[in-house]
Amino acid sequence: MALPYLFEFWALEHQVPPEGDWTNWIVMGGRGAGKTRAGAEWVRAQIEGDRPMQAGRCRRMALVGETVDQVREVMIFGESGIMACSPPDRRLDWQASRKRLVWPNGATAQVFSAHDPEGLRGPQFDGAWADEYGCAAVDKGTNQPNKFLDAKSSESSLPRHSTGRRDELIQLQYLRAMAGYWTDPANNPVSEEYDGPMLDWDHSCAWAWDARPYPFFPNNRALWGDGENYARGHWLNGRVSGRTLASVVDEVTARAGLVHTDTGGLHGYLRGYLVDQVEEARGALQPLMLRYGFDAIERDGLLQFRMRDGRADAVLDPDWLVRDAELDGVIEQTRGSEVEQAGRVRLRFIEADADFAVIAEEAILPDDSTHAVATSEMPLAMTRAEGRETVERWLSEARVSTDTVRLALPLSRLGTGAGDVIALPEEGGQGLYRIDRVEQMAQTQRAEAVRIEPETYRPVDFGDEPAQVRAFTAPGPVTPLFLDLPLMTGEEVPHAPHIAVTADPWPGAAALYASDVDADYALNRLLNQPTPVGLTETPLIAACPARIDKGEGLLVRMVGGELQSVGDAAFLSGANLCAIGDGTPDGWELFQFRDADLVGEETYLLNHRLRGQLGTEGAMRKVWPAGSIIVRLDGSPVQIDMPEARRGLARHYRIGPADRPVDDPSYQGAVAAFDGIGLRPYAPVHLRHGMDAGGDRHFGWIRRTRIGGDRWDTPEVPLGEEREAYVLRVMQGPQVLREVTVGAPEWTYTAAAQAQDGITGPFTVQVAQVSALYGAGAVATLGIG
Repeated sequence: MALPYLFEFWALEHQVPPEGDWTNWIVMGGRGAGKTRAGAEWVRAQIEGDRPMQAGRCRRMALVGETVDQVREVMIFGESGIMACSPPDRRLDWQASRKRLVWPNGATAQVFSAHDPEGLRGPQFDGAWADEYGCAAVDKGTNQPNKFLDAKSSESSLPRHSTGRRDELIQLQYLRAMAGYWTDPANNPVSEEYDGPMLDWDHSCAWAWDARPYPFFPNNRALWGDGENYARGHWLNGRVSGRTLASVVDEVTARAGLVHTDTGGLHGYLRGYLVDQVEEARGALQPLMLRYGFDAIERDGLLQFRMRDGRADAVLDPDWLVRDAELDGVIEQTRGSEVEQAGRVRLRFIEADADFAVIAEEAILPDDSTHAVATSEMPLAMTRAEGRETVERWLSEARVSTDTVRLALPLSRLGTGAGDVIALPEEGGQGLYRIDRVEQMAQTQRAEAVRIEPETYRPVDFGDEPAQVRAFTAPGPVTPLFLDLPLMTGEEVPHAPHIAVTADPWPGAAALYASDVDADYALNRLLNQPTPVGLTETPLIAACPARIDKGEGLLVRMVGGELQSVGDAAFLSGANLCAIGDGTPDGWELFQFRDADLVGEETYLLNHRLRGQLGTEGAMRKVWPAGSIIVRLDGSPVQIDMPEARRGLARHYRIGPADRPVDDPSYQGAVAAFDGIGLRPYAPVHLRHGMDAGGDRHFGWIRRTRIGGDRWDTPEVPLGEEREAYVLRVMQGPQVLREVTVGAPEWTYTAAAQAQDGITGPFTVQVAQVSALYGAGAVATLGIG
């Protein structure tokens, strides 16, 4: 019968004390890991000898817990406590009046509570077993912080007087109270013996931080069976970043320069709140006021914030009221039309305890038969239950607030003001009303109030549904595509290239790092969305620029994203602009398509195209082969931050998931240089040639512009460059016979110059507009037979 009590035989590795010279031993583990059993067995091993009456290493032991009840119920009498672990021949004596355990060999274990720290000063101990502190996120959890709900445990119970409603605020306030008390030197003095505080709070252990990844725990119920315990349990995962409502309001008002404020009447737990724009404090506070149901009231120079609780601040006797000529009687009561009310209220918010996706909750009046919906959005993180509680309160408030009263208060009742709840007797309106507006008169105070129902503000437990969390996917590489493109909208930085990214799965955001050398990379750009990218499955034959290409349809299989058809008006206004190329930074041809027919899984047939758009006709190949890359220029490709002085210089780039460091294996490297195609002048058009009787040849052309050339009501397009200049080359085969620069769109090739150049047979003339920043632009060629 001795084997069941030989803990060394049954113990797990983490339940056995470490070897060596140590003074403190901490056992960390989840519920069921055997922490209580390990502590109880360690106490026994220190106190008991080989025989029941033989002395052990320790004679006096301290058992320290948050409360005396916790020590008694868990550490001593619990299922894994000292009493349960002790064999019959070493039966212990519990002396309740003295709060201590006595062993047959005379050794004792004294019970101490964290609420009576002074009790630890006098006695001398050989050892101590201390439990962690913590509080469940449940209503009135501080009444019995050690209580928890677990349907699989015989110790499952609620704290005293608890309704069982989820309440992270009480857990947060408990932790704040504990830290505030023990970090005060008056409560935790420094010992003269070992020059340290009585309680080393920096190394205290709070229950409980779970090693399982949040939010997959608690939401993956198929993997972990205790996920349903999280909502009202002791877990700190996902909660330590929460703030009290009062602290957030204090921060907003302090930044606005408000000094005389009072947030002592606010209570609420704030999981997350996004204020993405600098605005007045009123704008930042309004979503909080709507979500939590509180008012801002100015009284005697003090701005008070007060929760709506439905309790009456004053009971008004009609005999106190003043008759006002503008009122219909002493109390004027009005009932609004319910026809004007929306019977449905919908709130869009950010779901907490999950992937922080935007979701919606809706409340509907039972008797509503209309389809009118009042929709609101809030940049607040809430659980579904909290969202449902909010819309239910809104709908209830809206239904009863159609009843209003107007009355006049005498000077003796000026203390009753906006935000106060008044109770009216039967003959005066019967019920509770909240004063929303006050008008100061010469001898009276005229007030307008709306009816309220106390039940509206009573917390309701809607239950917790497990949030939907996307499965974890290890970060993979992000595929970058560098594009040196012409100006498309005119708003771009002319010399800066673009980058498009795609990945499967998409990591949420991608980061581009850059450096002049392969070291010391600095963040260059964050890319928050992938670019639609595809591969051609059929060849694309060259076509005449600026004319509708009605050739064979182009078959494209999308790697990421999708395509869609557009109407003629959108098509001619620049919609569905794409780049086609081989993946190198330069040489992209821009084209548009009107029709995109889905012909297979992620496969489209593109027809009715415009080729060589925005001056890229020179990049058009005779045939773009199958396997060419299609990039949809829908705004998702962004420009790289690159100084103009770095144009043409090779730089090093690394790109990968934004939530990973730049040296992570998922990052890819590239070295690229960019010419700044946005600075390149377009090729001239309509080259013409004529020869006079003397043999002089006359050439002319029309220039194009890359900036502001879409207007039709001007005689000529804007110049777009610093000055008008063109470079001409006369070529015979690969040989350049003559090169000249002219300042107008015309040139005469005299007979003498032709003779000097030795022109014999056919030759060609190339013309390119010149930019001071870029140099010679795209070339137009005219063949002379």
